Amino acid sequence: MAKNWDIEKFKKTARAAAAEGIVLLKNDNNTLPLKKGTKLSVFGRSQMNYYKSGTGSGGMVNVDYVVGIYEALEASKKFKMNLTVRKAYEAFVKENPFDTGIGWAAEPWFQKEMPFSDEFAKKAAEESEVAVFIIGRTAGEDQDNKNEQGSYLLTDEEKASLKKVCEAFSKTIVLLNVGNIIDMKWVEEIGPDAVLYVWQGGQEGGNAVLDVLSGAVTPSGKLSDTIAKDISKYPSTENFGSDKRNFQSEDIYVGYRYFETFDKDSVFYPFGFGLSYTTFDVGIGEFSYDEIEGISLEVLVTNTGDISGKEVVQVYVEAPQGVLGKSKRVLCGFSKTDLLGAGQMQCTCFDIPKYWLSSYDDSGKTKHKSSYVMEKGTYRVYVGTDVRNAELAGEFTLEKTEVICKCEEALAPVKEFERIKPEEALGLCAKVYEKVPTRTLDPNKKRKERLPKALPYTGDKGFKLKDVEEKNVSMEGFIAQLSDSDLCAMMRGEGMCSPKVTAGIAGAFGGVTEKLSDFGIPIGGCSDGPSGIRMDCGTHAFSLPNGTCLACTFNEEINEELFSWEALDLRKNKIDALLGPGMNIHRNPLNGRNFEYFSEDPLLTGKLVSAQLKGMHKYDVTGVIKHFAGNTQEFKRHNVDNVVSERALREIYLKGFEIAVREGGARAIMSTYGPVNGIWTASSYDLLTTILRGEWEYDGIVMTDWWAMGNDEAGAPGNYQNVSAQVRAQNDLNMVNGNAGDNSNGDDLPVALKQGRLTRAELVRSAINICNFLLKTPAYRHMLGEESALDKELAAAVSAEDSKLQDMVKASFDRDEVELDVSKIKVEKGETTAFIINSKHKCMAELELVLRADNQPDVAQLPVSVFQDKNLIKTVTLTGMDKDFKTVTISMNEIFNSNFYLKFYFAQGGLEIKSVKLKMVKNLDEVFKRGPSEL
Repeated sequence: MAKNWDIEKFKKTARAAAAEGIVLLKNDNNTLPLKKGTKLSVFGRSQMNYYKSGTGSGGMVNVDYVVGIYEALEASKKFKMNLTVRKAYEAFVKENPFDTGIGWAAEPWFQKEMPFSDEFAKKAAEESEVAVFIIGRTAGEDQDNKNEQGSYLLTDEEKASLKKVCEAFSKTIVLLNVGNIIDMKWVEEIGPDAVLYVWQGGQEGGNAVLDVLSGAVTPSGKLSDTIAKDISKYPSTENFGSDKRNFQSEDIYVGYRYFETFDKDSVFYPFGFGLSYTTFDVGIGEFSYDEIEGISLEVLVTNTGDISGKEVVQVYVEAPQGVLGKSKRVLCGFSKTDLLGAGQMQCTCFDIPKYWLSSYDDSGKTKHKSSYVMEKGTYRVYVGTDVRNAELAGEFTLEKTEVICKCEEALAPVKEFERIKPEEALGLCAKVYEKVPTRTLDPNKKRKERLPKALPYTGDKGFKLKDVEEKNVSMEGFIAQLSDSDLCAMMRGEGMCSPKVTAGIAGAFGGVTEKLSDFGIPIGGCSDGPSGIRMDCGTHAFSLPNGTCLACTFNEEINEELFSWEALDLRKNKIDALLGPGMNIHRNPLNGRNFEYFSEDPLLTGKLVSAQLKGMHKYDVTGVIKHFAGNTQEFKRHNVDNVVSERALREIYLKGFEIAVREGGARAIMSTYGPVNGIWTASSYDLLTTILRGEWEYDGIVMTDWWAMGNDEAGAPGNYQNVSAQVRAQNDLNMVNGNAGDNSNGDDLPVALKQGRLTRAELVRSAINICNFLLKTPAYRHMLGEESALDKELAAAVSAEDSKLQDMVKASFDRDEVELDVSKIKVEKGETTAFIINSKHKCMAELELVLRADNQPDVAQLPVSVFQDKNLIKTVTLTGMDKDFKTVTISMNEIFNSNFYLKFYFAQGGLEIKSVKLKMVKNLDEVFKRGPSEL
């Protein structure tokens, strides 16, 4: 039988994907690729702390190893490394250790750079031929980038150091180990010979950089964003970062759509740009337009250089301006070639449906309001290797405007504002402004007119979920057995770190109560995140390249292959759904979460996310695509209202999700924290029912982000307890609750049912969505006791250490003081004992240890390290002289998850523990009701 799990193949695929995402922006003087034996000096603090990913839920993956850039270069033995320079950085880091920050999302975006003299750089140049300068940035959840040094801008120290290196060396290579694009003015000011975005490449990222620098891989990455000359040139910057309302006046003109239409001169590097070590000729084959099918196009790509490489073919459409106004160019197709040897040619065929050529009329100007239309006029199609380097491939003319798809007004703004649009004259587009159409249809009225119907409550008839699969009963008949309280409980996902699923993961849902479980409903498990599995108990997983890196591959095939391996990692850890990919649009370079999202373009995003979903679906697990929709900044993300036109939503911010649903077969979606046009997305009927389930025919589940609000009317305040609004909108799962049966978060579901604000049929509808999802999961098969050959193989692949972490002692922190069972704690050398604690209250607490040395020499040093979740909170060291029991009190981090971990690690044996007590210091339940951000 063929082997499924092969960690070496996983590594190889991740390494190849990271390499294909590397974008070469500059390569003067044939600096790259480096010849074998080249003498290298590596500069930059980030050689000491490679960023494999960003921070927060999108990056907290525990790994076996991380290959940094310097380590990869050194281990390859291909180059002669300047050890004097390296030792200087090692000494500097000892004096200036890595700053991790304190608490969630607190890590600085950069680390202090090492200053050095001109003489230091000149001496290094005397000993080496080429300099490599690494610049690093992290990014993450709950904090945006800033137009400041050390964030979007280089620091004075970084620029000064880089300038000294460039002046001293004849050849300097700059590597940008960053999650998203940064300011690039320094390229012209300082003039390095070669510049590459190497992104955050996951745990194999350093090896990927080695492959590209050495020429083992010819760079083929293309920019998934436009790099402008200054942050002020992005039209979204003016309205980015508001704490109340974020008016998106740039409308559909995001990224290259804006610059190619209005401001071509403000671009440093255009969308889709990326250099290679070889050259390609892109020729146009047959072009045709069919009134039914759309565009058919052949493109011939020939490698005209001496080195093997891949090229990305990009197809853009220029639609007539008409009465709606259009972007000068819009990506409507792309494809990456195979690896072509010198002189080899490949023919790529594109079939582009009319839907991708149409525009949404939210105003009625075409006399077809709420429809996708192709306005009359001439359509021109361009083919090339980036948005600028694209030549006319063909054109066709429509004599009259055509309706491509009739929709229904949904999610239109209630606040009036102005948006830009082009006014064409002599082939140039000037910016003019028009008022955005506001809402005319009330989504609450729609909801009341379209209430679902459900079978009456029948009580337990003895049917299990398995009977639905075996067609002994309909799903509706099965759900009819559940009481109102059962249905309410099913809407409540549990977590973080629920003991009912794999240790350390983000949430559990489905059969989370004993009664639900008795009906044969399994408990599904989901875990962060886009860069690999996050397990807060310390279990290791594989860290993937970040979203932007994978977007820059422009390669659907390698994304699908990589995520088929990720699927096996999920199966190995008994996780049904990965909380990712993250697929929000890069509206502005300052969004702190851009690193885990893909691109400024929705087609590129949607196609690559679809490929990732297809990879996961091969092994019956899936991704929870997020954040649906409009999460364009992290600052005040729980409350800031994203005010955007219906057209921009449909053409830009929803389009990638639509592709993932229609083409990728998406099964699970996560709504955002905040509101769009006055309605919190978790409670938006128009978003989750009218568009998602109505127009797109989506039949999967929707879950909230962790601790999300809902509201009833546009402009009404959001509330964490307003879960009834979420269920009415068809947001099936409220994430997360400590105990679903007890209603630990105090939601309004029972009261809303009693008052008639929520119907049983709406609860039934969501329960059906959840159960239909669970029927497709490994959790369902495991519940039935069905263990496949794949399950057995993957179980055998779990490491002994990770197996220990999964084998946890359960305890309840349900009183002001609780004593843990010390007989379960293994005190021998090298042992780890982990408790999973279910806390009844959000609180501040302390841990009291009573312990002593157990018959040890006076000079013995006996440390025990105590971890809360993955964070070390204290290392207590006794000596052999501590022969009497000693009481040690440790302050703990705030407990705001219902479940958390306590781990005890003994570096040496010889301690005796008499007691371990958890003591509440302050109850935070009332603070928590105002939202997790208050803690």
